[in-house]
Amino acid sequence: MKFTHATLPQRVVFATGESPAAVAAEAEALGGSKVMLIASDREKELADPIAKEIPVVLRHEEVVMHVPVQVAERARRAAVDASADILVSVGGGSTTGLAKAVALTTGLPIVAVPTTYAGSEATNVWGLTEGATKTTGVDDKVLPASVVYDAALLTSLPGEMTVASGLNAMAHCVDSMWGPRADPIDRALAQEGIRALATGLPAVADDSTGVEGIEQTLYGAYLAAVAFASAGSGMHHKICHVLGGMFNLPHAQTHAVVLPYVLAFNAPHAPEAEARIAQAFGSGKAGAGLAALREVLDAPRALRDYGMPEDGIAKALGPITKAIPDDNPAPVTDENLTALLKAAWAGDPIN
Repeated sequence: MKFTHATLPQRVVFATGESPAAVAAEAEALGGSKVMLIASDREKELADPIAKEIPVVLRHEEVVMHVPVQVAERARRAAVDASADILVSVGGGSTTGLAKAVALTTGLPIVAVPTTYAGSEATNVWGLTEGATKTTGVDDKVLPASVVYDAALLTSLPGEMTVASGLNAMAHCVDSMWGPRADPIDRALAQEGIRALATGLPAVADDSTGVEGIEQTLYGAYLAAVAFASAGSGMHHKICHVLGGMFNLPHAQTHAVVLPYVLAFNAPHAPEAEARIAQAFGSGKAGAGLAALREVLDAPRALRDYGMPEDGIAKALGPITKAIPDDNPAPVTDENLTALLKAAWAGDPIN
């Protein structure tokens, strides 16, 4: 057994119903006295109680999916102009992503308060979009110093977004089984993440206000992100990043659609990973376990439903092929990748 595993330094606080006090404590521990609070107008009701407990010098509400470069530049200038010494983000992946973009150039610490299951809060990965191209990178400056998980903040998350966001977290787990730096620790974390998500998501889908289901799903999403941060971005995420940036597709729904097709593509060539995934689902086969969960959740099914044009398949083929890691379990050709993308675009059944 030979591998090198890096564990990222981060405090994680689970504090159901207590996020205002928990965020204040984390900001104080980090020496923050001038907070730039990043939260979109949609998250105002969730962010207001937190804002009352911390020394806010600026509230920044311009949050845009995929973090366009010009949006990031405006936020960076605002942070400097306000002399902020700490960032607090309250929201989903786009909000956390904007905080990361600010931290990338300013070095300011982040306290992240997630309101979805995106998982960005537990990684040192940043992403920016310019034109139709999404660029990602890795830098420890963007890793939030603290994460505060408050299940009460997710009780108002719409059901469809809960499903898509949770399956996005599931995709982190699956990619962590065979990412370019995947190791046994990543696979153990990812397997437990799959089990927790497969337990929590049906409970949340059945009762969107049920705190126990939300807590289990948040726990799974956190494990997923930690595993993914170490294992690196595999085939699934490379496909989704290219498609998301090129066609401005919704992030979580794109991941939810593409996941079963990539799992079916790679699983026959990765028997250990396939067995771990199946066991986590409590199923004989990984694909069957995921399919059963998706059926219960009424998961997103086709990329065309979210605005991807059919002729975009040919346009995306080259950039995706270039981005997929060379050590992907299954050999990738123009023919089999085109078939995968066509099936995901149409929402075809998986054999």
